[in-house]
Amino acid sequence: MIDERFDAIVVGAGMAGNAAALTLARKGLKVLQLERGEYSGSKNVQGAILYSDMLEKLVPDFREDAPLERHLVEQRFWMMDDNSHTGLHYRSDEFNEERPNRYTIIRAQFDKWFSKKVQEAGAVVLCETTVLELLQDAYGKVIGVRTDRKNGQVGADVVVLAEGVSGLLGTRAGLRKTPDKSNVALAVKEMHFLPQETLEARFNLRGDEGAVIEAVGTISQGMTGMGFIYTNKESISLGIGCLVADFEKTGQTPYGLLEKFKQHPSVAALIAGSEVKEYAAHLIPEGGFKAIPQLYGDGWVVVGDAAQLNNAVHREGSNLAMTSGRIAAEAIFQIKSRRDPMTKENLALYKKMLDESFVMKDLKKYRDMPDLLHIQAQNFFLTYPQLVSKAMTNFLRVDGTPKREKEKTTFRSFLAARSLTGLVGDAVRLARAWR
Repeated sequence: MIDERFDAIVVGAGMAGNAAALTLARKGLKVLQLERGEYSGSKNVQGAILYSDMLEKLVPDFREDAPLERHLVEQRFWMMDDNSHTGLHYRSDEFNEERPNRYTIIRAQFDKWFSKKVQEAGAVVLCETTVLELLQDAYGKVIGVRTDRKNGQVGADVVVLAEGVSGLLGTRAGLRKTPDKSNVALAVKEMHFLPQETLEARFNLRGDEGAVIEAVGTISQGMTGMGFIYTNKESISLGIGCLVADFEKTGQTPYGLLEKFKQHPSVAALIAGSEVKEYAAHLIPEGGFKAIPQLYGDGWVVVGDAAQLNNAVHREGSNLAMTSGRIAAEAIFQIKSRRDPMTKENLALYKKMLDESFVMKDLKKYRDMPDLLHIQAQNFFLTYPQLVSKAMTNFLRVDGTPKREKEKTTFRSFLAARSLTGLVGDAVRLARAWR
């Protein structure tokens, strides 16, 4: 192992870890970044959405060489039952701007590019290196890490934990509790490859335009979950995720849900004839504001998914991860510039700066939404989608039945499934959680 001490060690080379390491290195600090994969992104085969505003703060000219797939001009939201979907569809030519706001990316390629920027900034990046534990002094202050390399101990003034949602290092060191299963989702994804012209024809796209579909309903079998479809240049990232606690409770399997999602008539037509080349599973923090653990302590801070920073309502994760990594680095630099020690009291600056950012403001705004969707999962992900589908069928089918009679049938269906008081109650609770 490297026989020297660092200003900071960053554990993990995902969005948050790369943002932290890049910011620290550019500010002149001596940085070591450790990644257990063969290279940054080697364990990420899935597609994702990238928000340009957050990346521009780190790499202003990223569009010149970053491996971007498509800029997004269209968003679709589907509420699905077993045979149909009711959708909200938004498309705008304004998104065909010179500097687009959202892109689809393939994480394996993007993270590798991001890591190269970290190395160019001067950080030491070691891959195929697993951090086994945090080193602590007699008073519990984190003073470095122990890795699986020969003579694998290395010291630092501060350790940035960007290790992902499971947060094993922090848990083993007693710095945080194991994330609750009701606050973590397991998502499975596949990459479906199609000729570019076929993909663009099916989604009505031109050039580098892209579209995203996010879906809820019976596809999650009454569990709290969501399906998604992202368009890349010559592939479709398709997947579904539900809470780990729900998988455990129901006995459903992630792959089983994915297969049913793919076979749904609305989805099957989009991926017909595609070649599946990659499959992956990934844990995602879904607990929101209430699930955020302690974010700092003596000699350490935690960022990104490890800090449960994911906006489940708006499906935002990478932007929160990058922002938290950057802010953590800026706080560390300020403390270092004052020549102050990396104590819990001083590192509280990170939390203060994060609280002032959009990250915590957004998460706090929707703090009650995860609880509501979990408690009322059967209603929001099973009963209501079925009722909406039945209502739309009655509205659109012309079969000689008077419209008045159809309206009565639809109303009775809603009442039979759930009392009017219950419907109003769910609507009120949803409005309050969305406030």
